[in-house]
Amino acid sequence: MLSFIVQLLLYLFVLHDLQSVRAQQLLQGSCRFEQDTCGYNSDPEYLKWVLNKEGRYITADSAFGGAGQKAVLISPDLELLEWSCIRLVYQITGSGSLQMYVRPEGESFDYRLWSAQDPSDNWLIASVDLRNTTNRYKIIFVASPGQKPDQSVAIFEIHVVPGYCVECNFEEHHLCGYMNYWNPNVNWYVGGSTIRGGQSNLPDDHTMNNERGHYMYVDPVYAKHFQEVAQLTSPMTTTMISGCLSFYYQRDQAKGNVFSVFTRDRMGHYEEIWKPDIYAKFIWKLVKVDIKAPHPLAVVFEVAFNSAKGGYVAIDDISFSPEFCSTETEPFFDPSVANCDFEEDFCRYYQEQTEGSVWNRVSVKPNVYRVGDHTTGSGSFLLANTRLISRPGYVGRLYGPYLPGTLKYCLRFYYALHGFIKTDNTLAVYIYDENNVAQEKVWTVSESPTGSWIQVEISYQKPMPTKVVFVSICTHFWDCGLVALDDITVSLGDCRIYADGFPCPPGECDFEVDICGYTQDEKDDSNWIRKRGQTPTSYTGPKGDHTTGVGYYMYIEASPMISGHNARLLSNKLRGFLHQQCLVFYYNMYGSGTGLLSIYLKKEGQRDEVLLWRRRGEQSISWLKGLVEYECDRNHQIVFEGVRGNSIRSDIAIDDVLFKKGPCKELGETSIIYSGFAENVNDIDY
Repeated sequence: MLSFIVQLLLYLFVLHDLQSVRAQQLLQGSCRFEQDTCGYNSDPEYLKWVLNKEGRYITADSAFGGAGQKAVLISPDLELLEWSCIRLVYQITGSGSLQMYVRPEGESFDYRLWSAQDPSDNWLIASVDLRNTTNRYKIIFVASPGQKPDQSVAIFEIHVVPGYCVECNFEEHHLCGYMNYWNPNVNWYVGGSTIRGGQSNLPDDHTMNNERGHYMYVDPVYAKHFQEVAQLTSPMTTTMISGCLSFYYQRDQAKGNVFSVFTRDRMGHYEEIWKPDIYAKFIWKLVKVDIKAPHPLAVVFEVAFNSAKGGYVAIDDISFSPEFCSTETEPFFDPSVANCDFEEDFCRYYQEQTEGSVWNRVSVKPNVYRVGDHTTGSGSFLLANTRLISRPGYVGRLYGPYLPGTLKYCLRFYYALHGFIKTDNTLAVYIYDENNVAQEKVWTVSESPTGSWIQVEISYQKPMPTKVVFVSICTHFWDCGLVALDDITVSLGDCRIYADGFPCPPGECDFEVDICGYTQDEKDDSNWIRKRGQTPTSYTGPKGDHTTGVGYYMYIEASPMISGHNARLLSNKLRGFLHQQCLVFYYNMYGSGTGLLSIYLKKEGQRDEVLLWRRRGEQSISWLKGLVEYECDRNHQIVFEGVRGNSIRSDIAIDDVLFKKGPCKELGETSIIYSGFAENVNDIDY
């Protein structure tokens, strides 16, 4: 809910045209839509954006086309070498949405920067960070006005300004997107030339050092309760940032106020980064504080008052630098030292000699009985099993490398269980301190064995240096089966928060939410099906997906098909690119009657398709990794075609499709099983 003062400011913002002698420098890509669209154009394949006859905004309206259509607005070519900020003023009426993308020159995909779908009766402000780059690009706005007639999405103004979106001197009416968290009794107000009469104890602006400038302030004049709190929050960054946050503040403590600065992530978690330790009255004081965050964040200025005579706090001239304030601040620690896929060795994981080598590195050739590794389906993984040791039972501990304290980590790994009668103590994860003492048991197996690779995500944070320890216990030979471990990764931050704010990068699809814009070919014989769990027919298809083991994948169901019938799944239309591109995917071809899986390149304007990759017949019970390297300088689509074999045991599945810029590096390091036209490669152990 917006406070009345913020609504008033937004109203003034629209009326007064945002033209001020103190306005920030506007960069290319900015537009007020007064007389024209400043080089922004509608994509002719979609609903048209229409400039208001009286100027001032551009709109995508469902009344101008079919309901439910989208409208795409494309900027002119931009080349911004320094970090910049897009301030967007927009409005959504009805059930529509608006998304912003960046389109790098010579690449197939658009990278999503921001999205909104909340309707409003007012103009809203969004602030979006643009990373500095040496490549040319375009900004893309995609509006979906909604299903009902007369619903619209409008853009009033686009400002591209130098610097970070958290920076502000409060000289513009839009306040750089900073928002006051509404409290009936205490709120942040604009100070300076707009100060209410009788507030003579408030300071002059810091930016201009006179009463004509502006700043933000809060006082407790209307405070009625103990610990009344006012919050001023910056726009949420759209990418991770680290560096030095600077601002000026002035504080009259009077009979009591508490001033603090926090960061807040997308999950709503607060972390205090600064509070004053010296009381400085009636002067502007400079504060510099380092920020290190592996995820998007907002900066929150919070003041709490104990009474109506609690003085005031004012802030001004917030700035940010990518260089840390203090030379003693350490750069981001890279936790990837704890990553391991066990393809070559144990990496930095180890076992104590006194405990024996319970965990063994093994590999399984493609076969129809035992699942191979998670990384490629034919590589290496770790296995703890009494059959590989001489003792009747075991306690197997796998120790990871030490990681610094105070940081929050996200641990991800995959495990698989086979043949266990009891799952108690089968596999657990502990956090050990530097004295090799267990601090906490953070996870243990709770599911029954499925035979599939299951993903686990654990977020943890400790004040001291720690290491992760995987523990498998078997008390009696006859109760034990196989415990497998693979693809351990550690990253900074909470597992639920993504570094770029969005769960799925462009060009990547794991089919967990939907089919990512893939479409069925209307001219084929059957369709690909989005499925979770095992396929209906026994002895064919995967037991679970590749992404998490309990998620979704795409497959062809052979039962209703006739031998030779096909099903074709088409990607979105992809733009041509300047250099090579690598297609990575996982496929499952398990079943005695398995047919054919092919990948084609379908170029725009050409009838014939180019065969890029093919496999024929049963390949493995495991998910296998496939790689395709190709070039295409025109718009195109990638086609996955499955052909039913000679029996109902012919289900074919795909998952975790990813397009990567550049060549497939793995092709120079791995065997022919990954790519090429050796369609009968099926070195299976039966």
